[in-house]
Amino acid sequence: MYDPIILAQIFWTGLASASPHVLMTVGFALTLKVTGLWNFAQAGFMAVAFYTMYMALNWLGLPIAVAVLLAIGTTVAASLATEAYGLQVLRERQSGNLTFFIFTLILSEFLIYVITLIFGTEPQTLFKSILSPVQIIGGVAVSDWDMLGVGLMIGGMFALWLFMTFTRDGQFLTAVADNAKLAELYGISARRSYRVTAVIASLFIVASMYLIGSHGGIVPNTPLELVLSAVLGTLLGGIGRVFAAGAASIFLALIQSFSILFLASRWQNLLLYGFLFVAILLFPRGVRLPKFRFALLAGR
Repeated sequence: MYDPIILAQIFWTGLASASPHVLMTVGFALTLKVTGLWNFAQAGFMAVAFYTMYMALNWLGLPIAVAVLLAIGTTVAASLATEAYGLQVLRERQSGNLTFFIFTLILSEFLIYVITLIFGTEPQTLFKSILSPVQIIGGVAVSDWDMLGVGLMIGGMFALWLFMTFTRDGQFLTAVADNAKLAELYGISARRSYRVTAVIASLFIVASMYLIGSHGGIVPNTPLELVLSAVLGTLLGGIGRVFAAGAASIFLALIQSFSILFLASRWQNLLLYGFLFVAILLFPRGVRLPKFRFALLAGR
């Protein structure tokens, strides 16, 4: 029988480690929901975000806040440029889904190749030390990074829910996601909604890459691997279900964390790819839990 403190520690560590993956998954799933595109260019945007912060902090010696703002600026600019001069052009040509997929994949590879030429292939971190102060709470080790990660994850998802629920632009995103042509008949600009989505996804990407880059080493190809976890969360949560995709990412992280009780750490990536294979094969529309009806709530 396992010690409850050990189980609590594994749970907390898994929840904290899920935070950057949840953020990138929510950004990826939102983009898919609104635009209908599997935008793998986001892997390239992840690389742009991280190396902008790395250069600002380690080459220019700028404060953290300035580095993050620069990363937001470059990532948003790259995302909007891709939307305006790439994806929108393909839409006007009425290109097929395969064309969009190939374009975004090639763009991400191009961005990563350019970054590799500039920064090399050695692993880099945002800070010289990735150690974070730790305090013991109820027998569980909780680091400052853990608190920041969980805080950004919860705060980001709550802010997105507020935006989607109570703002005009947020409601327009939902309308465009449901039917872009019908939305435009009611005076809603699909082009504006696509660009708003690109900005929101960029914010989630920067937050995610800050967490990952301050906790471990990154090479230019790392975002291509990270985007697979976003794809997996999106598939398990169900296409068009943004917050369910975030919840799926938490579930996957906890599964990986608890797997150390019976599986060597070197097999954890295999576990992730196994889930990806099963999700594509068996759950193309996501995992949907059964809806239970309660007689009292139904008035019966």
